[in-house]
Amino acid sequence: MAMRKLKLQVQMTVDGFVAGPEGQLDWMTRNLDEGVIARIVEITDSSDTILLGRKMTDGFIRYWEAVQPESPEYVFARRMVDTPKVVFSKTLTRVEGKNVRVEGGDLVQAVNRLKAERGKDIVVYGGATFVSALIEHDLIDEFNIFVNPVTIGRGMRIFNDRKALRPIGSTAYPSGVVINTYQPVRNG
Repeated sequence: MAMRKLKLQVQMTVDGFVAGPEGQLDWMTRNLDEGVIARIVEITDSSDTILLGRKMTDGFIRYWEAVQPESPEYVFARRMVDTPKVVFSKTLTRVEGKNVRVEGGDLVQAVNRLKAERGKDIVVYGGATFVSALIEHDLIDEFNIFVNPVTIGRGMRIFNDRKALRPIGSTAYPSGVVINTYQPVRNG
């Protein structure tokens, strides 16, 4: 039985930041072209579980649950709301929102348990601290890094140590976003 993959989908600056020093995301490319959107949909379609760190959960849930039917984002928003979400937190036992459950156990054990379940892959969007922990424990199987054509000079990173990656795809889009996909190089 093949294990489910944990895929990271993250927006990043050219200089390697995923957010500004206070978590700002105002540098992100807003006018995404169809190609980038298609890739996001493809990653979403290949997954049936979303992992979230506690810090980004409230904003994520509030944002997608508030999207109205007349919005162009509505169809995608419904998927975000309807997809089961697992929030990792040592402090909370429950979180407001639809299809959300809290996982308070050991990160490595909990993620490996999720990977061993039947179903499609698992996707994680952030935030920085949570993703760093996943990377540190070598839990991410595919990195989808959406490089935005901007530098911000300082901010939050997800890579804190050296990590060997195998490139499996890179596509530049008209919006200026370049999506690089990597797998970790694992020994043994």
